[in-house]
Amino acid sequence: MENQMFCYQCQETAKGSGCTVRGVCGKAPDTANLQDLLMFMLRGISIYSDRANKAGIKIDKADKFVFDGLFMTITNANFDNLRFVAKIKEAFVLRDELKAKLQAAGVKIDDVTFEGAFWTADESEFEAKAKTVGVLATENEDVRSLRELIVYGLKGMAAYAEHAYNLGETDASVFEFMHRGLASTTNDNLSVDELVSLVLECGKNGVSVMALLDKANTQAYGNPEITKVNLGVRNNPAILVSGHDLKDMEELLIQTQGTGVDVYTHSEMLPTHYYPEFKKYPNLVGNYGSSWWHQVEDFETFNGPVLFTTNCIVPPRSSATYGDRIYTTGASGFTGYPHIADRVDGKAKDFSQVIEHAKRCKSPIEIETGEIVGGFAHNQVIALADKVVDAVKSGAIRKFIVMAGCDGRMKSRDYYTEFAQKLPNDTIILTAGCAKYRYNKLPLGDIGGIPRVLDAGQCNDSYSLAVIALKLKEVFELNDINELPIAYNIAWYEQKAVIVLLALLYLGVKNIHLGPTLPGFLSPNVVNVLVENFGIAGITEVDEDIKLMVG
Repeated sequence: MENQMFCYQCQETAKGSGCTVRGVCGKAPDTANLQDLLMFMLRGISIYSDRANKAGIKIDKADKFVFDGLFMTITNANFDNLRFVAKIKEAFVLRDELKAKLQAAGVKIDDVTFEGAFWTADESEFEAKAKTVGVLATENEDVRSLRELIVYGLKGMAAYAEHAYNLGETDASVFEFMHRGLASTTNDNLSVDELVSLVLECGKNGVSVMALLDKANTQAYGNPEITKVNLGVRNNPAILVSGHDLKDMEELLIQTQGTGVDVYTHSEMLPTHYYPEFKKYPNLVGNYGSSWWHQVEDFETFNGPVLFTTNCIVPPRSSATYGDRIYTTGASGFTGYPHIADRVDGKAKDFSQVIEHAKRCKSPIEIETGEIVGGFAHNQVIALADKVVDAVKSGAIRKFIVMAGCDGRMKSRDYYTEFAQKLPNDTIILTAGCAKYRYNKLPLGDIGGIPRVLDAGQCNDSYSLAVIALKLKEVFELNDINELPIAYNIAWYEQKAVIVLLALLYLGVKNIHLGPTLPGFLSPNVVNVLVENFGIAGITEVDEDIKLMVG
């Protein structure tokens, strides 16, 4: 049967090779195809933006449009066809505006041959065109694999760039690479070696954009600190915040003060509690539930409205009772869910609709009690450096295991819980991202007062793990980051994990284990390149992997 769609950008892609009938994430074929068409248009815009950058012509609106568009197509971010249709129509207008500016400035553009740089049509033609411009339009398997590796890295970069942008931080060099990288995926003259070089350059810019977001977050909210986070509930109506965006959280907390409405974090919003500036809000109560895919149970018992600030939406079952309590904002969207509009002229988003809804709801049902500890971002861990170094030198700490990344629904991810449970007691887990929910509530104890699970925060905070590694390399006076007593056992799910991986490769980290499966978008030849040059490997059995990584 002819493919109704084709998408293989996430770890759960059907049969490990590609979703062709409906996305495992819940994405319908028409939505997937509209996302492909938007990517087609973004490539065209980036071709012109790249030429504008090289000519010294700066067009800020093109930067924002492209990273917004890339972010919308990340796994589990947006399922709203109307938003994609509107974005494609906006792309026509922006693209033609770019062309006019370049022509007025005397910049040569008549040699551009990529169709997305000039194709125009009515909405009635979108569906047919979308089916011709997706991933499989690149016929050579290895070229396709490398192009998609670059694109998925760019999507991850776009997420970090948008969060930083919301807090007033930008980096022109990152935006310039986004356009150049996206434009390069239309160039049939690039060799495999040149594409591999672009993959590593994507990793380099990944480090830059993660550093930018780290700067934005810490300047706005202070350096994360060791924090005990409440898992219980209070007897007040409440709003549950999911996704990743801290600016949205700040504005919601300000607007809910004095209303009698509490606010809880869900999944990747848990690290909000680690920032000093958020501790001044008495209505920020605690964390509710677990990682993103548990929302189908967590939202039922929460009772109040849920605000999605970014990706990680799971389409609700037909039997779900919470469907009328979902709101989206930013890059996220779902057909039928109310969407909170973007900021205009620097004014805060208006969350009054969500707050008024909360007032009509019952308080959350308590599903667990107690506390969990986090807040071990780079500043906090470096403050403990002497203690950590002494523990390593004395043999109390034998090895650090980086278990960052994503959680997911597959039964095979139980591997990460078992791996954490079976690790020797003289090992420390360094984590960031929702992968931590596989083990952050286990009673793993501590080593001389240092918890055996050090949570740096969101997947957005993976930069901290690189900073910690580089600091330890300096402290131990090593020449090579791979000489550190650190092993990498990373779980991936979507495109932010891809840019984290590329960033680590750029920093020279080798022998990373990636699971629960290797990406379906990597061709056998590209896998061989990663194995031969960087020692990338999958996972096997827990006991065998512990022997290999710990010794």
